[in-house]
Amino acid sequence: MKLSKMHIKTLREVPAEAEIPSHILLIRTGMIRKLASGIYGFMPFGWRSVRKIEDIIRSEMDKAGGQEIHMSAIQPAELWQESGRWFAYGPELWRVKDRNGRDFCLGPTHEEIFTDIIRNDVSSYRQLPMNLYQIQTKYRDEARPRFGLMRSREFIMKDAYSFDRDFEGLDKSYDDMYKAYEKIFTRCGLTFRPVEADTGAIGGSNSHEFTALSEVGESEIAYCEKCSMAATTERAQCVDAPADTEEMLPMEEVNTPGTKTIEAVADFLGMPQTKTIKALLFVTYDEEGNEKEYVAAFVRGDRELNMTKLINALNIPEHAIEFADEAKMSQKTGCVGGFTGPVGLHDCKVVVDSELTGLRNLCAGANKENYHVKNVNYGRDYKGDIVTDLKLLKEDDPCPVCGAPVKHARGIEVGQVFKLGTKYSQAMNAVYKDENQQDRLIVMGCYGIGVTRTLSAIVEQHHDENGIIWPMSVAPYHVIITLVKPGDETQEAVAEEIYSRLSDAGVEVLLDDRDERPGVKFKDADLLGIPVRITVGKRAPEGVVEYKLRREAEKQEMSVSEAVAAAIEIVNAEK
Repeated sequence: MKLSKMHIKTLREVPAEAEIPSHILLIRTGMIRKLASGIYGFMPFGWRSVRKIEDIIRSEMDKAGGQEIHMSAIQPAELWQESGRWFAYGPELWRVKDRNGRDFCLGPTHEEIFTDIIRNDVSSYRQLPMNLYQIQTKYRDEARPRFGLMRSREFIMKDAYSFDRDFEGLDKSYDDMYKAYEKIFTRCGLTFRPVEADTGAIGGSNSHEFTALSEVGESEIAYCEKCSMAATTERAQCVDAPADTEEMLPMEEVNTPGTKTIEAVADFLGMPQTKTIKALLFVTYDEEGNEKEYVAAFVRGDRELNMTKLINALNIPEHAIEFADEAKMSQKTGCVGGFTGPVGLHDCKVVVDSELTGLRNLCAGANKENYHVKNVNYGRDYKGDIVTDLKLLKEDDPCPVCGAPVKHARGIEVGQVFKLGTKYSQAMNAVYKDENQQDRLIVMGCYGIGVTRTLSAIVEQHHDENGIIWPMSVAPYHVIITLVKPGDETQEAVAEEIYSRLSDAGVEVLLDDRDERPGVKFKDADLLGIPVRITVGKRAPEGVVEYKLRREAEKQEMSVSEAVAAAIEIVNAEK
């Protein structure tokens, strides 16, 4: 392709709205075009890379036994109501009505649709296992779209669904997809780590998130260098402190004026924060959006509450809980903002971190302005309606598997696999007949890859101060020929010869024949990140050109034949 004939618009300045490298570079290269907040279109160079990622996904999914189909993005509400997710998915579900007032949604995912297909088409155990997938546009009405393609309201996703006779079959399907994902992300040139993850609004029992390591990622992962433990901090379990053996002392109310924080009360009383109890107050809502109940969650004073663990303990959707109005909650439960403790609370659900049950003689709010209570003990002085791990696993906390200090890293979630089990088949009556003609629930798995988010993740990991450095496998073009002096017959002839020879060899090649200064062309070549650059300049009459890899600083002078051979060799080895 000749660049003079292509639609290309690069920017020299950093876009005001872009904050992270991938967003900046995808806009500066003209690969994406913003239409509205969180909604982007793809221009020629960007779309070619998207299609490269899709081709890699198709290749590995097909090898793993997947069958590609394509379903509508518009889904009838009835199926989501049948599964129970019409409410559970929350405000991110993009709801629409047709002219007849019938409810639909723009699909963020397709569990219901694929379950409906299988329950209508599969009747016998002989038809299982099966894996169906699609690559399709998805929609989520994000409250705060940000970072370009990282968190957008419209995006491209590959979603696959496995259907098995039993849980042993699901284990194999899950393992097959896990291995396929490792191959996909490796071929895309990503440095990634699979970690245990929360199942969220998708549901199911087990899940792994494939995280591309990056400091700008929204996923925080905890991992252990001494063992194989790796999980998102949402999912990671915590080790409770050893139980105390000291004797329980009598409770003692103490005046603690103005000490509304853990730090303040610990300093005032001269005790470590590990001897205090932190209270966090919430209100939950029902399906109609009405207040349902108040919740008081308690953790050790130096700990942070893990909201995902609390939501899972309450068995509610993420959108159905928020911090309570303390004054309003006080009227019903007796809590006091800044001085709330578990002793004497009423008319609210008390959720207690498991660690607190083994600790003795702690300090907690007295539910009285400017007062705390010392020597509070679980079992004797208060009890929880729910007792579970509520803690956030922090860096240097002991590993829940081997006890070594854990490390933290940030990453971009590019894919996730789920063991759904019978969550959807039970709700939607998706059954098959076994060898004895008995109805059995189909056992399901779900497997997603964010195609457009993967594009961003690749750019995050492969760029420098001059622009993108595409891995060969996903580069929009493999080679760019920079013609230094358009109009020079010798240079043009050499450039055309290289262009023709590379094209005939199956190399995707650009010829920058624009009437621009050489500096502009070099900057654009670096910005666009084409892996190989061949420059045809003043030594063209001698049959000598400059050969350079985008990822390396070194330039080499070669004969035309040597440059063509080197380009073909590296493209075939890496594409």
